[in-house]
Amino acid sequence: MSVPAGKSIPAGKSLPPGQVAVDPAKLRRMLGSEELSWLVERIRAKLERGERLDGTVTLVGATPAQRRAIARLLGRSPGRGTSLSVPLPAVATELFRAAAAPNLRAAVVELGGPVRDLAAERAADLRRWGDALEVLRASRLSGLSWYREWVDTIRRDGTAAKLIKQGHSDLLGQAAAVLEHLPSEGEPSDPVLSSLAAVVTGEERALTDGPLAGLVLRALAIREGVQAPVGREAAQALWSAAGMVADDLASQVLVLNVRAGGQPVGRWLTEAADEGQPFRLTLGQLIKYPVLPWALDIYVCASSALIRAAADELEAGCPALVCTEGEASVACTRLLQAAASSGTTVHWHADFSWPGVRSTAAAIRNLNAQPWQMSAVDFQEALPVASEALRGRAEPTPWDPRLSEVMQRSGRMVSEDRLLPGLLSDLAVHQRVG
Repeated sequence: MSVPAGKSIPAGKSLPPGQVAVDPAKLRRMLGSEELSWLVERIRAKLERGERLDGTVTLVGATPAQRRAIARLLGRSPGRGTSLSVPLPAVATELFRAAAAPNLRAAVVELGGPVRDLAAERAADLRRWGDALEVLRASRLSGLSWYREWVDTIRRDGTAAKLIKQGHSDLLGQAAAVLEHLPSEGEPSDPVLSSLAAVVTGEERALTDGPLAGLVLRALAIREGVQAPVGREAAQALWSAAGMVADDLASQVLVLNVRAGGQPVGRWLTEAADEGQPFRLTLGQLIKYPVLPWALDIYVCASSALIRAAADELEAGCPALVCTEGEASVACTRLLQAAASSGTTVHWHADFSWPGVRSTAAAIRNLNAQPWQMSAVDFQEALPVASEALRGRAEPTPWDPRLSEVMQRSGRMVSEDRLLPGLLSDLAVHQRVG
């Protein structure tokens, strides 16, 4: 089929098969030069957006070489100036006349590969996003404000859309499943991260690092009211707050005089208590051999120095004492949960710092704990021995609102190590009463 001089063919319309095939060599000579790459890119962009190819494209700031290339392609004078306008039907006609390509679409595909259908891709993305959002909304956690905030956050900041575009929309459902299996939402049989990852994803290392771990940690940060973790230590602290650990042997709790039922761990605890000796338990032991503490009251401290001093001075008569050693480990939390569930009253003491205040509030909320020497008056009496600046974000103290106020006003923190005499005296009083 020939095209008369001065006539053009529809730029994007395919002609009947067999009339004109793509001639790769001829096409590259006509349209494959570097000077014409901008034109091919413009045609591809129009095709991807689903636009018609019956108009003109313009290049502002065209070089003389680009003008000459268009002149050769269309058989016209290169002209002058820097603005270069090219009618697409004329380009299609020249390619067809030269038997280089049947139309512009075929030419673009030959020169640069298949043309994307952006509208179809967007529609598919919307369908996948709708499916993923439905999975997130169907979670039994969807009634919780922190969970809804997490879903809204990853929707608004583009995290969810990016995962969907990358073909990882399944990670959103997996993140919701991980959150559903956390201890605070239903105690799992095994709080080890690798076990939880294997149950949800089939891959033990799926929560060690990577996008799934990042999604879950962002949700946990919102739940705990802290910043998203930066670094391994902060991530481990969030996992621990959620009741999960990487190693059930590394998670331990130091206790003194915690008598308990349950074999063999309960017997070990009781024998150590009878001798007034501190004892260290691992999470692995508590998982394999659950124990039930017998004490009506358990006192919780932050510093192992109090455990040592109480063992030395009060020996076997000291009330049951559990040490968080800073942030409570999962082993520590598990032991205290077992005690609280059986009616034991937990008395909580921590550093007069924002992390200490936060841990006290969490213990009151989760264990129905009683603050132990953690009032505004206690802090003010301790101020003379304060030695460090108060750092971090201020935290509320619902059990004594004045405490947060006076801490902020003083700008100082008081570590538990500086309060040992008063704490020991109180333990001794309860020893005599008991």
